[in-house]
Amino acid sequence: MKVYYECAPCFLRQAREALDLATDDEELKLRVMENILELLSERFRRGQVSNELGTRMHRLIKDMTGSEDPYLDEKRRCNEIALRFLPTVRDYLEGHSDLESHVKVAITGNIIDFGALGLDFDHDRGIQESLRAPLTINHVPLLEDRLREVSEVLYLLDNTGEILFDRPLIEKLAEYDVSVKVAVKGEPILNDACMEDALEAGLDEVAEIVTTGTDSVGIVYSDLSDEFRDMLDGTELVIAKGMGNYEGLTEISDGSRDIFCLLNAKCSAIARDLGVARGDNVAVKI
Repeated sequence: MKVYYECAPCFLRQAREALDLATDDEELKLRVMENILELLSERFRRGQVSNELGTRMHRLIKDMTGSEDPYLDEKRRCNEIALRFLPTVRDYLEGHSDLESHVKVAITGNIIDFGALGLDFDHDRGIQESLRAPLTINHVPLLEDRLREVSEVLYLLDNTGEILFDRPLIEKLAEYDVSVKVAVKGEPILNDACMEDALEAGLDEVAEIVTTGTDSVGIVYSDLSDEFRDMLDGTELVIAKGMGNYEGLTEISDGSRDIFCLLNAKCSAIARDLGVARGDNVAVKI
């Protein structure tokens, strides 16, 4: 996905929040922000891929502050939020055993995102509303058809906390007699899940865990490890969570593989790109 005009102030909001998490040194914050403004001045152009620019910005923040994982405490909060709602999810799925309901639960987990929604977002209310909401774009029937035809699925995870909502869907996929690989980030970026987060969530019990070999926001194809790039290229069916993956995968969607993106359209740019309203839930084949 290419940048929209409103991506610029969103980058600056994320930069401020990441800096506040990374350091208390006001002089350092100012220096980093000067560099971020230079980066945006040089790179923010029509046609720029949004998640590639976001990746550059967050790497700059990590490098200059020396903070390898600025969102570490927020990721722990994500886990606490997710754990609090797991009983609600289990109750919901007891009465809804179909694939679409499991997809809705996974998308509801996508609400747990400090990067897109800010640090003060009311996640409790957002999760409750999301579980009740319909899928504005519903390509789940197409996904189900493909699940009956393929032997393996590559599942791209998104945020820490959210991955606890992914587990029921990953377990549901096994009913279609497919093997599932779940992919995490090779290094910390925003509040995205890394290997230790996936292990803590017990995903190794239901799937093989692999890493992208990098810390990009979503999928930046040129940044992937050779091993993961080969895996992605050789996969017939990809299920990808979240906006960052949507932003990156729309740039490489060439018909060589089926890609289904499951997300909540938390920002106006993503919503406009999808043709939905902000806050809508979508399961879309790209």
